[in-house]
Amino acid sequence: MAVVLAALTGCGGAEKAGDKAAAAPEVIRLGTLVPLTGRNSPSGQAMVDAAQLAVDEANAAGGVLGRKIELVVEDDACDPGTAVTAARTLIDKGISVSVGGYCSSATVPTLKSFRAARVPMIVAQSNSTDLLGPKYDSVFLVCGTVGAEADFAVDWMKRSGAKRLAVVHDGTSFPITLAQSTVAAAKRAGGLAVTGELTLSQGAPSYARTAKTVISAGSDTVYYTGYYAEANQLIKDLRTQGFQGKIVVGDGATDGPLLQYLTKAQSRDVYGTAMLYPEFMPELADWSARYLAAVGTSPGPSTVEAYDAVNVALDAIKRAGSLDPEAIRKAISATDLETLSGRMSFNPDGTRTSARFLLLKAVDEGFKLVPTAG
Repeated sequence: MAVVLAALTGCGGAEKAGDKAAAAPEVIRLGTLVPLTGRNSPSGQAMVDAAQLAVDEANAAGGVLGRKIELVVEDDACDPGTAVTAARTLIDKGISVSVGGYCSSATVPTLKSFRAARVPMIVAQSNSTDLLGPKYDSVFLVCGTVGAEADFAVDWMKRSGAKRLAVVHDGTSFPITLAQSTVAAAKRAGGLAVTGELTLSQGAPSYARTAKTVISAGSDTVYYTGYYAEANQLIKDLRTQGFQGKIVVGDGATDGPLLQYLTKAQSRDVYGTAMLYPEFMPELADWSARYLAAVGTSPGPSTVEAYDAVNVALDAIKRAGSLDPEAIRKAISATDLETLSGRMSFNPDGTRTSARFLLLKAVDEGFKLVPTAG
């Protein structure tokens, strides 16, 4: 459905009431592009549930600009080609703002499509610095960038006694940039030698060779920057090969599936740098209860950011006073809003002005907060 963004007036004549009614869309559509199939589908579905909760609450309060809100969902499977096709589907359905984004490797290829269609992007979870490469003024990141996460991780690893660090990634956008940022942060900080930057293959049945390389280099800490499916197998292989040091994973892996089928010995000294975990944030108790009532499960990682992305979009549309893409973009750039994840505002490059990270420690089949990490 074509969305008419500006009323057309004839020379010297008034617009007809019927034409004006036809030009006004009945709903405001927001698009979310997340993985709903593949290994990362649990996180993608949780993001959809959180975004839908925000939409439902907005509609219950009367909508925005006198219109109801509709969430249009497409599956990117964390695959670049699939993501580009799905982005075109969202654009063809007349979305005003994109509020998705989980795997950076799938989000980055969609930048050009959304830009060409004049659809501003509020990226809920992806945070690779590759998102900033094109220097588009219509891309806004809800989460802190990989550079900030790398600094956070290195600072904690140094204070925990790490001396020799092996960095491992899976060769895709977010993991690569987080790995490279971590290596750079370690060099800047000093006192933490990087024994190697290793790449493993997504979906491989074993990472025993990588584990042997880590051990032979004398590493006492491993930082894996990819996603939880591969991280789970890497942890098993590291422990099987005899690695006794700390294993730290990035925010793409710090989720429940990371610890499935690990023994207590395997999960010992496993940590994760993470975005926001509602269960460790007492101030979100009321919202967590609303989420539980609506979805049937407690909110986990990525849910807060997805919920916030929708509300940032709706706040901007309200302040823009129309669905004009440029007006919405300008309104997003001027955002100053209290959200679940804290005060939301953006730097000129689209990054968030202040970001928060948590450090979690594996305990049995779950995590606990390490409160002194930050």
